[in-house]
Amino acid sequence: MQANTLLDTLYQQTETMLDKAVSEWQNMPPQKLNVEPAPGSWSAAQCLAHLNAYGNYYLPAIEKAIQEAKQAGSTPAVEFRSSWLGAYFTKLMQPDSKTKMKSPANAIPPTFLNPAETLAQFIDQQERMLKLIEAARTVNLNRVRIPISIVQWIRLKLGDTFGFYTAHHRRHVLQAERALEAVSNPVMSVVK
Repeated sequence: MQANTLLDTLYQQTETMLDKAVSEWQNMPPQKLNVEPAPGSWSAAQCLAHLNAYGNYYLPAIEKAIQEAKQAGSTPAVEFRSSWLGAYFTKLMQPDSKTKMKSPANAIPPTFLNPAETLAQFIDQQERMLKLIEAARTVNLNRVRIPISIVQWIRLKLGDTFGFYTAHHRRHVLQAERALEAVSNPVMSVVK
């Protein structure tokens, strides 16, 4: 795939999530984000806190890798070729994936959160991600490597890291939307 096409797609997906957070979620009563749609189900704020936990790891790691690549004279490649592992992780994280995964202990959000702070952090991270996607246009997405959060000796290509990170975000933003819909329409959530 063309490297710029991949980055354009990721930018658009991230911008869509940011727009939803700013135009919809910021305008609702903050406590609505904290309501669990069912016992044991994550609230919208918990979904966002889960994503924030991953952003706390991946955004600095990506930023550092891009800076180091620029300093080393990296130049962009026209094409990006996903590794088998990167493609697997990205496919696994897609919103339409039927695979259920258990979150690592350090990424399980607390039950009670400050929803306004959680949302603000999510918005800040999406804005930071957009800047990193733009910065990535100046380096080789095939050669820059990022250690994954669960096993740091596994290092994925930058393009693959962006792919699975964005897919994971899309998956949990949809979960947050479903949680808010269930809270807004409790009768409909019973029917589903």
